[in-house]
Amino acid sequence: MNSRFSVFIAPLLIATALTSSLALAHGDDDSPAKPECPRGQVLDKKTQKCVLQTSKALSDADRTDYAYQLAKDNRYEEALALLDTLKDPNTAKALNYRGYATRKLGRTDEGIGYYLQSVKLDPQYAKVREYLGEAYVVKGRLDLAQEQLQQIKSICGNSACEEYRDLAEAINDSSKT
Repeated sequence: MNSRFSVFIAPLLIATALTSSLALAHGDDDSPAKPECPRGQVLDKKTQKCVLQTSKALSDADRTDYAYQLAKDNRYEEALALLDTLKDPNTAKALNYRGYATRKLGRTDEGIGYYLQSVKLDPQYAKVREYLGEAYVVKGRLDLAQEQLQQIKSICGNSACEEYRDLAEAINDSSKT
């Protein structure tokens, strides 16, 4: 009886362990996965296949999330081009990611403009406040960065959330320079 049990349970345990490690590898946190599709294509989350970024079947949410993956992979121009294909580019998330890509391209003031539009749409969006604060750090406006830090603390309810820690680190690092 024991050997029969082992024959069925062992593969099940292995499959469970592999599935768990894959979930962790994709990161259940906010950091985006590395882009997997060739230039000009986007991962369709529904089909799990790469499709042309101009595909009508592709949702704005998939385009927006993939644009963020591209930007986090230092592919800022591609991220902006993908955001240009959105049916509704005026969402808090899309404006935040547009701000991120433009800021990383050295166009900090333009990025701040997008961040402020995003904040207007969703004042409780901690990620945009983090990036806005980081842009203020770049501009040398630590007072404004500190304001964003306090807003994040209020949104998170404490200073333990990732957005708070990341902005606090950027402010701290800038004062060392």
